[in-house]
Amino acid sequence: MNQTSAARPLVSFDGVSKHYGSVVAVHTMNLEIYEGEFLALMGPSGCGKTTSLRMLAGLEEPSEGEIRLDGQRINEISSIERDTPMVWQSLALFPFLSVQKNVEFGLKMRAIAVEERRQRARKWLERMEILELAERDISQLSGGQRQRVALARSLVTEPRILLLDEPLTALDANLVVRMQGVLARLQKELGITFVYVTHSQSEAFAMSDRVVIMSQGRIEQIGSPKAIYRSPASRFVADFVGANNILSGSITETGEDLKISTAVGEFHCEKNSDRDFNTGDTLDLVISADLVQISMEGPEVQNSLRCRFISEEFVGSIVTIFAELEDGSDFKVQARQRDLANMALEEGAAFFASWNAADAHLIGGNGA
Repeated sequence: MNQTSAARPLVSFDGVSKHYGSVVAVHTMNLEIYEGEFLALMGPSGCGKTTSLRMLAGLEEPSEGEIRLDGQRINEISSIERDTPMVWQSLALFPFLSVQKNVEFGLKMRAIAVEERRQRARKWLERMEILELAERDISQLSGGQRQRVALARSLVTEPRILLLDEPLTALDANLVVRMQGVLARLQKELGITFVYVTHSQSEAFAMSDRVVIMSQGRIEQIGSPKAIYRSPASRFVADFVGANNILSGSITETGEDLKISTAVGEFHCEKNSDRDFNTGDTLDLVISADLVQISMEGPEVQNSLRCRFISEEFVGSIVTIFAELEDGSDFKVQARQRDLANMALEEGAAFFASWNAADAHLIGGNGA
């Protein structure tokens, strides 16, 4: 879904907090989730993303604030009455029931007639391309097949919203990519709102329309995957998302470009916000590793620094180079393997990293 101003909120978190004694798991959350969108909640362990999902599912009650579904307050409504099914990380399938009976279960709880629930379950098994497994026991299925059964069981009731709590965690890497495609296709075909909790950037960015980044129970940033990746709103987001280099410094000159003095040199950056910048302001210069060029000799450009090669990580055609700057801090570069083929990058070797002034992003100093 391409989010527009005309999109209608299906879910609203209005000043929602969750306390466990003196521990605050979620701090005053204000969030609207739009009808028909794929929204990902992402952050490190303990950031509050799963607690937020459980409050929406009715498995936890907010300590403060109000959650509304289609305009109706649902704080006191039980999870069964909310019609907000969840696909769990553990999948929570019934091992004593067949695939068919697992998918029928939600319909049975709604007192749907036997033949109708049988037909609806088989339709969803066929849609998930596992109809031939209908009579098998859950123990006889692969991880990917179990994942499809869990999805069919949740979607057979035709809900308006589906909640997913890290559902791909237990799958092998190749199955994760395949199931990402299945989920994204299903969501677009059905037009159902998906709310997806994950700690994985690749999952969130591959499937979602918007991403909510959380830290210590608070929302740090909400935006499209591209906006968050290229324009992190805080130092936390810049550290958490992508492969970013962060140079802290202060402004020494203002004009069309800013000149910023850091511990490893002076650099130029285009103004990329409406904020007023003044000489002496402290800020962080964020340079994404994939926007950095490298050379063995110092290039004649404004933004260049000397690095010492430490190691590299090879993933397919992309290589991530880990380097050390003159002050001992880390610096990362991502490049194509073929572009590095003629470079003598060995441990301890010196090279130069450079980037365009337009490719750096500014955020307030000290994580502001």
